[in-house]
Amino acid sequence: MTKIENERQYEWAVARVEELLPFVNEDTPTTDSNYIELVLLSNLVADYSEEHYSLGKPSLIDIIKLRMYEMGLNQASLAKLIGVSPSRINDYLSGKSEPTLKVGRLLSQKLDIDPAIVLGV
Repeated sequence: MTKIENERQYEWAVARVEELLPFVNEDTPTTDSNYIELVLLSNLVADYSEEHYSLGKPSLIDIIKLRMYEMGLNQASLAKLIGVSPSRINDYLSGKSEPTLKVGRLLSQKLDIDPAIVLGV
């Protein structure tokens, strides 16, 4: 098998990986048949999962909302933190407008968000 073609094959491969796990550990030689089968099936399962169950990259809005939640911020407190109006924060979070470079820099710094994410890179 070079690729998992459907859900039935995927379910079989996942079940087989679970069966093999007790027989393989960090001391298992790479020439062991269980080790080889586990590696091959794990790679196939990972490829299928990535293709069919991938969540994709989160948007800047999603990341800002997550960081607000983690930091216990509401829109008003975030607005105060970065020096913009609460209505402007609402515009950013609703997708009506995008932050300026200056505001993006502040969001990156104050919310500890990777600048590449803020810039959409």
